Amino acid sequence: MRIVRLFCLALLILIIPVPSFAGVIISVNIAPPALPVYEQPRCPGDGYIWTPGYWSYGPEGYYWVPGTWTMPPTVGLLWTPGYWGWDNGAYVWHAGYWGPHIGFYGGVNYGFGYSGSGYEGGYWRDRHFYYNRTVNNVTVTNVHVYNRTVINNVTVNRISYNGGRGGINTRPTHEQEVWGREHHFEATNLQRDHEREAGRDRGFLASENHGRPPIAATSRPREFHDPRAVPAHQARSSFNRPETHPIERPDNRDRSYDRPSQPGHDSHRETRSNASGHPAEIAGPHDNGRGHENGRPQDKGNPHENGPQHEGHSDHGHQQHHR
Repeated sequence: MRIVRLFCLALLILIIPVPSFAGVIISVNIAPPALPVYEQPRCPGDGYIWTPGYWSYGPEGYYWVPGTWTMPPTVGLLWTPGYWGWDNGAYVWHAGYWGPHIGFYGGVNYGFGYSGSGYEGGYWRDRHFYYNRTVNNVTVTNVHVYNRTVINNVTVNRISYNGGRGGINTRPTHEQEVWGREHHFEATNLQRDHEREAGRDRGFLASENHGRPPIAATSRPREFHDPRAVPAHQARSSFNRPETHPIERPDNRDRSYDRPSQPGHDSHRETRSNASGHPAEIAGPHDNGRGHENGRPQDKGNPHENGPQHEGHSDHGHQQHHR
């Protein structure tokens, strides 16, 4: 009977993608593929946070987990993406988490505000999330938006891992190390289900899609068959300059959110979008892990597209280590 129970447990581990288990460290001896190029689906509503797609690992090798808009566990939290990092002869997965600051995510340029360090996609204020429309596809009404051009001062590529041969060579800053020790929240149940279901679809396997998954991003978790889901497409050879957005002069009309300014933000004009989806006034605080100050911004050819160049590697071969 004991042998039967052990066999069933081993079978369960093989069926369910390993990264969904808390307390399990995945190490793989082959680097993950390059990040696919894709456009960001429209934000479905107020309070949704963009979580970029990533390569996870299962019994049949690397598979793509589509980027998606999702709600945080509570107001005020930001998403630090997971990343693959070279350690002691293998590539180890460092899971993403929710927290008050953006921590270290390996220097991986996931796009859409996640340029490798910090986050330029938006910030929390007065229990509302303010979206930077320069890097986010936000067209819905009744959300707070601003425009801030993100300047590229990092090497633009599609490398999906830190360290090792051909990997990104960057280390966490002192602040990121401190933020990495803060109280964090694990991925939500919806995020875990999103990953599990991707792991059950052979179309997401790198060995099947050759780095171009049929669905690269979704509007909400698990909506792989929704018409708003977007595929990966061919990488371009170079980036265009980012789109510029004229900053309108302020007027004396009452602002839509009718809330007094807070210290540190008096010089910024913030607003909700109007019925046409365009801001009446625009602003742009600076990010650095809190969602409104930053370390390393990113240039965008298409403001709603990730798309750095360079290739990664393939899959196969892994070990599991329990903490």
